[in-house]
Amino acid sequence: MGTMSETFERTEQKYIMDAGTYMKLRKLLDGHAQVDQYGLSTICNIYFDTPDHKLVRLSNEKPFYKEKLRMRSYGTPDENSKVFVELKKKFAGVVYKRRVEMTLAQAESFTSGGEMPMNDPQIERELAYCFKLYDKLQPMLYLSYDRVAMYGTEDPNVRITFDSNVIYRDKVLDLSRGPWGKKLLEKGERIMEIKIAGAMPMWLVKILDELKIYPASFSKYGAAYLKEFAEGNIRKEGVDCA
Repeated sequence: MGTMSETFERTEQKYIMDAGTYMKLRKLLDGHAQVDQYGLSTICNIYFDTPDHKLVRLSNEKPFYKEKLRMRSYGTPDENSKVFVELKKKFAGVVYKRRVEMTLAQAESFTSGGEMPMNDPQIERELAYCFKLYDKLQPMLYLSYDRVAMYGTEDPNVRITFDSNVIYRDKVLDLSRGPWGKKLLEKGERIMEIKIAGAMPMWLVKILDELKIYPASFSKYGAAYLKEFAEGNIRKEGVDCA
C-alpha cells in the first residue's frame, strides 16, 4: 500500500442551514463551484480524549488555541483499509492539520501505544507526543456524516463542504463496525464549511449575503458532547456508560 501524509493550513468557517436554504444555495453555486470527483461520501471518525473529556471541554470554551486528535476513514474500513490519524489544531482562527495514512490495523495499534508504522516518522512522532501529553488519551466518540464536497471553478483552493446525516455513539468505538448511533442534527439540516487559504471570493460573499447565511461556531464533537451532557449521559468526571 502506498502511504501518504498531508499538512494543511487554512481558515475554516461553519454555517448551519435548513433544507430549503441548502437547495437555494446549491442553485446559486452553479457556475461558481462544482462537486469534486468523490461526489457523496461517508466520513467516519473516532475522536480521542481523556476520561474527563479535557479536549472537548476546552474546545467548547472557544480558546485562542485548541486541538483535536482523531482517526478518520472514508467509508467503512476493514483492517487493511486506508485510514488517517490526524492532529487538528486551531490557533487565532487558522486551522493546521497534520495527518498520516495507515492501515486500520496499524492505526489501532499506534493509537493504543504500539509502535509507529514509520509511514511518515516526523508526523507520527508529533502524534505520538500528543498521546503522551494527555493523560490516558483513548477513543471516546464515534462520529460519521455524509459529505458533498465542492471546489471553486476559478480557484480550486476554495472548498465548500455540506455535511448531513450526522450520527454519533460513545460505545463500540470501532470504525469497522460502520455508521450507526444517535442523530445530531434536526431533519433536513446541513453543516456547510468553507475552507480557504486566503480571502473569501466576492461571488461567495454576495451569495451568502443574499441568502442571509451567517457564520456559526459549531463543532460536531463538541455538539455531541453537550447533547449527551444535557441528557444526563455524561458526568462531570467522565462518561456514564451504564
